[in-house]
Amino acid sequence: MGERLAVRIPIEGDELDAWWYAPEGVDGPAPCAVLAHGFGGVKEMRLSAYAERFAAAGFGALVFDYRHFGASSGRPRNLLDLRLQLADWKAAVAAARARPEVDPDRVAVWGSSFSGGSVVLVAAADPKIAAVVSQAPLADGRAALIHMLKKSAGHVLALGTAGVLDALRARLGRKPYMLDAVGRPGDRRTVLTTPDAYDGMLSLLPPGLPFDNEVTARVIMTLPFFRAVKAAPRMTCPLLVQVMDHDDITPPGPGAALAAAAAYGELLVYPGTHFDPYVGTGFDRVVPDQIAFLTRILRPRDIGGAAR
Repeated sequence: MGERLAVRIPIEGDELDAWWYAPEGVDGPAPCAVLAHGFGGVKEMRLSAYAERFAAAGFGALVFDYRHFGASSGRPRNLLDLRLQLADWKAAVAAARARPEVDPDRVAVWGSSFSGGSVVLVAAADPKIAAVVSQAPLADGRAALIHMLKKSAGHVLALGTAGVLDALRARLGRKPYMLDAVGRPGDRRTVLTTPDAYDGMLSLLPPGLPFDNEVTARVIMTLPFFRAVKAAPRMTCPLLVQVMDHDDITPPGPGAALAAAAAYGELLVYPGTHFDPYVGTGFDRVVPDQIAFLTRILRPRDIGGAAR
């Protein structure tokens, strides 16, 4: 296992906390993947497992926490703001490209769940991104809200009310109104309430790491406009989309549409639910396909092929 280096990335008066994993067995500048977590997650929640596998395969890996989350700075805590997170991605990608171990023309972005959609937006805005891996992605926030509405209109109404309240409090400079990120079915003050949400999220935590299970409610107001599927046609690089066939948090249909919307989109379907790709046999299924995709796109000389 390669050595992990702690990194701080400055951004607008704050700092992103990051881990750098050097590529193993590579001479000269290497390809690199930049990774960040999904909805309310932090890098300690299994992202090191992916980074270690990428590094062992000869890719550099930079894993970071968004501002306001984890060990990154930023107040208020747990502010989930898509505009800020996209700026964080831009800063992290720039930091990866600046490393002497990295070939700046071969940098990929990796996201899962909420960030599985974010990385598409990142690549759509940056034509130098070389490849995108989107695992169990939130491909279409509007479709996700409709899916939730069909299951419980009362839940969606409660979330919308909380979102409006938090947006108003933000305008007035008051303390944010928070929602639990994950919880049990029927909990109206929680965003994700599928039967697997709470236990699935906690299964990603290493022993002894506390989980700050809350996000600012204003994120609900931005979900209808979070539409990676609409940004995908603007991407110029290859995209790998991996969906789970029984995913009730980010259902596979919008993910399939995301892959189809991209000029160089590929879709792989796996058995399981939303949190299966992070652990156990689910992890062992998706990661080799991610490495094979990145190798084919970012290291074509090593396999005698072409980049596309």
